[in-house]
This record gives sequence, C-alpha cells and structure tokens, in this order.
Amino acid sequence: MQDDGLFGPDSITWRVHMEPILWIGGFRALLLQALHPRTMRGTAQNSMLMDPREAMGRFERTTEFVTIRTYGTLAEVERAGRRVRKLHGKLTAYDPDTDSTFRIDEPEGLLWVHCGEIDSYVDVALRSGVLTAEEADRYVAESRRAAEVVGIPAADAPGSVAELRDYHTEMRPRIYACEEARRGLWRMINPAVPRDRLALKLAAPPLATLAFSTLPRWARRMYGFPALPTTDLSTTLTLRALRRSARLLPEMQGPEHMERARRRMREHAEAQAAAAA
Repeated sequence: MQDDGLFGPDSITWRVHMEPILWIGGFRALLLQALHPRTMRGTAQNSMLMDPREAMGRFERTTEFVTIRTYGTLAEVERAGRRVRKLHGKLTAYDPDTDSTFRIDEPEGLLWVHCGEIDSYVDVALRSGVLTAEEADRYVAESRRAAEVVGIPAADAPGSVAELRDYHTEMRPRIYACEEARRGLWRMINPAVPRDRLALKLAAPPLATLAFSTLPRWARRMYGFPALPTTDLSTTLTLRALRRSARLLPEMQGPEHMERARRRMREHAEAQAAAAA
C-alpha cells in the first residue's frame, strides 16, 4: 500500500500547498507569529535572526520541514517532527516582560505558531480563490494532523475557520509588536541577503508589503500602521490577479517530496477517471 504520509492525493492540504500563491501565506505567517512576544524573543535569541546568512538558513530549514510534513511518508514526517521536538526541548529564552526564562516548546507558543501558520494559509487561499469556505474548514480540520507533529494534541488545535478566528480573538489581549517583531518586519521588507541571493533583495519589498497587507486589521494596527477597508479589497484583488498569472506560467520543478506528491495526485486522478468510465 502506498504511504502518502499525513494527507494524501485526495486531501485538501496537498492541493492547496501546490499553489505558488501560498508563499505569500508563509510570509504572512511569520509576521503574525511575531506578534506573540515570547515566540518572537525565543526565535530571535536562539537563531541569530538578524544575521543574513543565519536567517536565510533558518528560512530554508523551515521550508524543508513544512514540505516534508506536508508530502513526506509517515516515517519521514516522524523523523522530521522528532528532530524539531528534540531541538525545541533544549532551548530557552528570556522574557523581559516577566523577568523570567521560559522553554521554547511551551504549549502556548507551539499552538500560537501553528495557528498563525494555518490561519495565514487559509486567508491567502480563500482570498485568492484557491479554496471555497467549505474547503477551508476541511483544510483547517486536516491541519490538526500537522499540529501533532510538533507536539500539540489534535484536540487542542482549531478544527475550523471559525475556531481559528475565535482563538485569535481570545489571544489578542496578550500579544503586541515587541521591538524584535518590529525589527523582523523591517528585515523582511529590506533583507540583508548574501551576495548570491541579491535577486531576493529586489523581490522582497513588494512581496513583504503584500504579505503585510493580508494581515488582519488588528495585527496591522499592532505594528503601528493604518488598517483601512480599502486596503483589504485591493489586497484581495491583487492576490486573485497573482494567482491567475501564476497559473499561466509553466509548472516549476519543486522539491523531491512535492514532485512525488504531484505524481501521486496524477495517478489518483487517472484511477478515479478509469473507475468512473
């Protein structure tokens, strides 16, 4: 029997993550996650986030983890999850708000990071036309499997778009844009990239600006920027236009795990078509 990992060719997750527009969701997730002060400080204090070489390496490792978690076999997912859980279990950081040291893998922080990621993918997918409202709920429900990989019990993770919204409403009184978060936003807009990645220097400002504009209005206000309804409308129109444009381009070669998933999706579609004939 084929090992399709956590999701498989008939899942919403595989289909959604094949869309290039989801990169905007990934950048949005970083900005939303940064609004939890302990999460941001834990990242900044343990990753040399402001070093361009270290920041690029961390971004690439995170991308690799998400790819394996999404498309890997069960064994590959378990290895990747075990590695992340082990690393997080060793790390601590200092919180000046409480004058205390905390563990990076504390449950509140893990859940915040998970919800920021899933909320960002859902928001961009909905607004760009990748998902319908019903499919969005299915995607969030499937994401509970991803939450378990980093040590979050499935029952603790939101299972619908409404539950995600309620979670962020509940968290808002406890979050704000700390100094590290504001510096992180600036670094995203104006990254100090290695010399062999100078193309990113040109691409970063418009992509980061678009990702920032997809944030909820309350999140943009926390960063100190105006949050107007007209911005939301123009952002949605831009996302839809970008997705249409991206679909006209030739399919780009992806990482090994993604290409394997593409083959499985084609095989699954052919099998379904044959069965229906």
